[in-house]
Amino acid sequence: MSDPAVQFIDELGRSLAANEFVKLTLSNYKGTEPHLQKVAVRPIETKKGRRLFFQYRYDTRDIAKNYEAKEGVSQIEDLLTSGFRSGHLFTTSRDLQLTVGKKSSRLSSGDPTFKEAVTTAHDREKHLLVDPKAFYLKALGITTDKGEVRSQQQNKWRQINKYVEILSGLFDKSSLREKKQLRLVDMGSGKGYLTFAAYDYFSNVRGLDVAMTGLERRSELVELCNRIADSAGFEGLRFESGTIDGFEVPDAHMLIALHACDTATDEALYKGIAAKAEIIVAAPCCHKEVRRQIKPPAVLKDILKHGTMLEREAETITDGLRAMLLERSGYLTKVFEFVPVEHTPKNNMIAATLNRENRPEAERLQGQIDAVKAFYGIREQRLENLLA
Repeated sequence: MSDPAVQFIDELGRSLAANEFVKLTLSNYKGTEPHLQKVAVRPIETKKGRRLFFQYRYDTRDIAKNYEAKEGVSQIEDLLTSGFRSGHLFTTSRDLQLTVGKKSSRLSSGDPTFKEAVTTAHDREKHLLVDPKAFYLKALGITTDKGEVRSQQQNKWRQINKYVEILSGLFDKSSLREKKQLRLVDMGSGKGYLTFAAYDYFSNVRGLDVAMTGLERRSELVELCNRIADSAGFEGLRFESGTIDGFEVPDAHMLIALHACDTATDEALYKGIAAKAEIIVAAPCCHKEVRRQIKPPAVLKDILKHGTMLEREAETITDGLRAMLLERSGYLTKVFEFVPVEHTPKNNMIAATLNRENRPEAERLQGQIDAVKAFYGIREQRLENLLA
């Protein structure tokens, strides 16, 4: 490496040893790895000790890794010699900007942007259900390094908080509130925003021994989420690759399925019922199965001839049938608005708690289910078929 690059690495090592390191970014990549754009590095505190968290940013995905300090410095050396033309080091004593040219390099110094080191611990105020300074929120791009919610992520932040508030209320009203161990499954976890929040809340705020699995069919998201979980020290949280219908649910206390498309929601609800989960929470997305079958009764013919009205009717009927099928299976069920419609158009939530005290009115409920299906000309419904 050139002398300025060597000085840059030396200052990085010094700042780490003096506990002055805040963060580091590498950009202007001209190397051979396809689609790599930027690398961001920040310190974190895990159950295994202090680490450096690396976030490799590509065109369409992020890859997260963490290293011990010495290994992390070595990784940054390698990155500077493999195609990155710019490096920015932030410490509490000064900022350094490295520019790597084809023939020469330049290192400039300036006053520190950060006067104090950014906290790396998982400290939280006990009255907060979700800590905005939580590491996983930064790693997923919800908050900044200072723990401030990004302006474009405000809706997601509200959704996360409302979600945890709902789970907390359901937990407190169920038989699970006496347990010290909790097993959760998130069917269709996506990028893991809500999965991480649920694990963090029950593990670190409620102090339970939590084992949680996030199921997601996209392997690149599974890899990303597992690395963030490792970096955050979330030892009881793991993500697996697979589909809802092909996944064997373990002995779960709580099953979650948010925005699983069309009949994937039915698959998830069935898995929860079959596992006798104490709590099942679903936020359905798309209602194609029932919509395709609806034959508007004569009295509603001129109302449901409009596509928008038919779509809303299909959503109401589908989620209503699901709620009755859950009740027939022995659950106390509520359907309500998850978050305001301006935050997400798919905002209905079905929350079901196992009812161990009263036997369900199965015959009466089945009669209503049959009557609704006959009224709209619905031949079949996926959850009902699975339960049969």
